[in-house]
Amino acid sequence: MLMAAVVTGASATLTLAQKNTLLFPQAPGMVSYTYRTSFQKDVAATLDMVKANGVTDIEFSNLFNKTPEELRRLIDERGIKCSSYGVSYDDLVNKTAEVANAAKTLGASYVRVAGIPHTGAFTLENAQKAVADFNKFGKILKDQHGLEFIYHNHGFEFQPYQDGTLYDYLVKNTDAKYVSFEMDILWAFLPGQDPAALLNKYGTCYKALHLKDLRKGVERGNLSGGTPQENDVILGTGQIDIPAILKAAQKAGIQHYYIEDESSVSISQVPESIKYIQELKK
Repeated sequence: MLMAAVVTGASATLTLAQKNTLLFPQAPGMVSYTYRTSFQKDVAATLDMVKANGVTDIEFSNLFNKTPEELRRLIDERGIKCSSYGVSYDDLVNKTAEVANAAKTLGASYVRVAGIPHTGAFTLENAQKAVADFNKFGKILKDQHGLEFIYHNHGFEFQPYQDGTLYDYLVKNTDAKYVSFEMDILWAFLPGQDPAALLNKYGTCYKALHLKDLRKGVERGNLSGGTPQENDVILGTGQIDIPAILKAAQKAGIQHYYIEDESSVSISQVPESIKYIQELKK
């Protein structure tokens, strides 16, 4: 009996030691857009697939023809949590109460916007309006609804401005009490930025991360906010230094790491991406 206990204890210690050598031992979250086509066809079956991949944290950016109550019931039945609810800029501004009620029904802590309306190149005036709106509606979400607003970069924000970029302007001029950020690492890397450096620079401004990788050979410096979806590849097979970003994100205290794969083969790529990050060593 004593020998069995010693062996069991040794085994547990070894397992803990092995886990402690991993860079990313936890399960990642998922962005619903990754499985948008599947969700549109069958929400319940898609949630089963998400759960089968070991994922229990989702950022929804669509209700997929369900009411918030219906979607909440489906995720609850599977032990899945919606931590973030993504909406359009227009809905944030014009349907704030409706957005907040949906987010709270889903169980989300965050309301996320992933774009700023503009025509042509993103300008200082566009950034100034966004700062005013984000501060205003971020305050409403927090003070009236107990929710946190986060902005997700989409590449176009990195237009040069003064000694930095208009993204820097957004971060520095929004009120940290009411506005936080979610970094999409592809949409920082493709415009020519270093995602790890941004995480180190702005630290606790970030609450969440979109994990993606960019196909090798794709030229950087693109400020359009767009790239073909097939340029999303399995994590670790593209150009982005995923380990360096994960280390910087952990230092910044980020809690939510959502895999987003916009490609048409996300169903086959996502398990490989999960395997890659969960086998990384410190």
